[in-house]
Amino acid sequence: MDRTQGQTHPEELSGPAGNPAAPAPARIVSLTAGDYTLTVNPVDGSEIEPIRPGTAAGRPAKRDAAARGARDAAARPPVLPGAPASAPPLYAREEERERLVRLLARGRSVRLTGPAGSGRTALLDAVADRCAGLAPDGVVRLSGHGHQQPGELLHALYATVYEASDQRPDRIELLSRVRDIGAVVLLDDLEMGGPALDELLRATPECAYLLAATPETRAPSDDSHLEEVFLGGLGKSDCLELLEAGIGRPLTDLETAWAGDLRFASEGLPLRFVQAAALLRQRDELNHTDEDDDEEEPGVFEERPRDAVEVPLPTLAEGAAPAELLASRVSESARAALRIACGLGGEMPHHAHLPALVGDTHADSAVAELLACGLLTAVGPRYRLAAGVARQLEEAGYGDTAAEGARTAARHYAWWTGHTSVTPERVAAEADAVLAALAGADVVAAVLLARTAAPAFAASLHWEAWERVLRSGAEAARKAGEVAEQAYFHHELGVLALCEGRLDRARAELETSIGLKGALADKRGTVAGRRALALVVDREAAGVAASPPLRLEAPSTTTPPALPTASPPALPAAPAAPPAPAAPPAPEAVTEALPAAAPEAVTRVTPIVPVIGRSEAPSTLSEVFEDAFPLSPKPAAGPKPAAPRPPYAEPPADSARRRRILLAGAGALTVVALGTVVSLAVGSSDSPEPTRGPAVSSTPTRVAPPVVPGTSGNDPAAPAPSDPAAPSQSAAAEPGATGSPGPTGSTRTTPSRKPAPTPPSTRPTSATPSPTPPDPGTPTPTPTPTPSATAAPTETVAPQSPTATT
Repeated sequence: MDRTQGQTHPEELSGPAGNPAAPAPARIVSLTAGDYTLTVNPVDGSEIEPIRPGTAAGRPAKRDAAARGARDAAARPPVLPGAPASAPPLYAREEERERLVRLLARGRSVRLTGPAGSGRTALLDAVADRCAGLAPDGVVRLSGHGHQQPGELLHALYATVYEASDQRPDRIELLSRVRDIGAVVLLDDLEMGGPALDELLRATPECAYLLAATPETRAPSDDSHLEEVFLGGLGKSDCLELLEAGIGRPLTDLETAWAGDLRFASEGLPLRFVQAAALLRQRDELNHTDEDDDEEEPGVFEERPRDAVEVPLPTLAEGAAPAELLASRVSESARAALRIACGLGGEMPHHAHLPALVGDTHADSAVAELLACGLLTAVGPRYRLAAGVARQLEEAGYGDTAAEGARTAARHYAWWTGHTSVTPERVAAEADAVLAALAGADVVAAVLLARTAAPAFAASLHWEAWERVLRSGAEAARKAGEVAEQAYFHHELGVLALCEGRLDRARAELETSIGLKGALADKRGTVAGRRALALVVDREAAGVAASPPLRLEAPSTTTPPALPTASPPALPAAPAAPPAPAAPPAPEAVTEALPAAAPEAVTRVTPIVPVIGRSEAPSTLSEVFEDAFPLSPKPAAGPKPAAPRPPYAEPPADSARRRRILLAGAGALTVVALGTVVSLAVGSSDSPEPTRGPAVSSTPTRVAPPVVPGTSGNDPAAPAPSDPAAPSQSAAAEPGATGSPGPTGSTRTTPSRKPAPTPPSTRPTSATPSPTPPDPGTPTPTPTPTPSATAAPTETVAPQSPTATT
């Protein structure tokens, strides 16, 4: 039944007695995916819900030896119709086989590297027979073709060892289950390396791996600790033995020389000599060298002439690239199968599909014919074109009908995957061919194939193929304008992402599906989508509650930071502090006042801790400044104490005195800073020192009053020389004057030892702006010059400063 189109296939029209058969029911499968129950419904879309309490499955049991044997047989290529072909002997590989068996018996993992066609798969089969009883879980065969991440390989290993055909564990449970697996894992056609391979090895520490890869595969990391075994070509004698075994007779001298040249050109690859043996067999058939054919006379209606021309040996170029010559000598159905394989990217469909794809009832024997010629090679449970064959056939023109072959395969697989008699496991075995047909089909055939194959891949737990089919189907439905099918594919992608724990992707896909179904007025589909979206919201909320984001909060006011009770109080943050009491406060008052303060004040105030340790309390203001603001930390004077004294270890009685000293020091520091600014301003306005001699005043001119930098410019002018306070102020403003703190905290001025005379000249123009010219109508008062006496050598003669009168 084609449930999408509602049509019935002719094979389903009649029942056992020729009566019309009832429509087969839809293939609905219920699975357990992590914490959810997944119901795969091919008609209306999958439904997901949490596992009901009490219905969760227990720990799965491991398969016994018989079940593992049946599983291993299913992982091998199918048995072809006709007489069973004997496996080719393994030449010149005994040494490599024994070495691999020894390493695997010791629990070591090995990477077998060899070029395509070097016989890696045949060597793995030989090793598997020798390692059957080495591990408790036996030998597990896996295929790494098409796998770039270890996730699907771990699920395949889990499904092979455990009896859990309807369970797909989440990542945490999967890692806990595969950690207990102890098996020899033969992984052929490895395509990953580096961190991905390291993750696979770390997840299964009890497994010994034999990894077969080509030199083009990414190398493993240095921490993987893999043993490296390189598989090269065969020697000349081994190549001749392989060639004689392939044709079933001894070689002639001419064929021996040709085989030697072919061995040199192909570097002794066994695949080339399997193909060379097929060429010689075809040559023998064309030349009729068999004894029975020589004794028989050709009949009247026989096409073979009596005197046939002998077919020569292939050239060396034909022996190195024999695909075109071999394909020209096989049957017509085999050539049609090769065209189908070229259209599917090298994938050969199962031999049961070839009669329907080719149109020949005997086409199922084409796979055995092509395999004997060396044009096919086994990849897991299927066959595909051998290395280099697809390129040679495309150059020969077999790729011209590739598009038509892909469309034919897509229509066939769309009917086959949707048939109710086909199990999901059979569909999963044809996953690569179905995906290749989906990639080469037109949009209509692609939508139909994806719609029927997606439920089968979901039910078979082949979820990597399920996701690829859904994405291809969604893109094809968008191009074809099929809104209903597009909504179905987005809904399935959202359910898949939810099962795998990708919540962001699940939300995006489900919201898209709900929007499309709302546009189609599909109430049932909208309800199913909203249920799945509600599960996404619940999982997101559970994740946030389990791991809340990091928040920076203010410290609690009820639990202040722990400070010593004997520590001095911190400087108050308010500008006006209450006066210190006469008696020193008790230590309990300090600890009781801390909780009332704001948390910010407690954490931001940094108390002043003396850096220089003294044996006695400082007695002068300079010592207080040196303790509070040291230029460079110095070690404490006196002998080194036995144990370091904790900070704030002074007795509480000295706290009030230290506070008064610090306040006095802060005031004195302010006075010194202001005095320094004033002295620097006065000193910068003086002119260079002239030659020593008596200062003689002359008629002065009007000079603008000096402006001290940093002031408002309205300060009174300097006092006259007759003012007795002028010398003291001038001396206090000299740069050489220094202030030393006294016992009471006052500052006394000390004159410089060698004062310099001040010339009665005007100030430089650069220091003082040019004076405003007086009004011509206003008379300028001329002060009376007063001659100054000759100054003593040790005295300073002050210049005359004119006084402007109003």
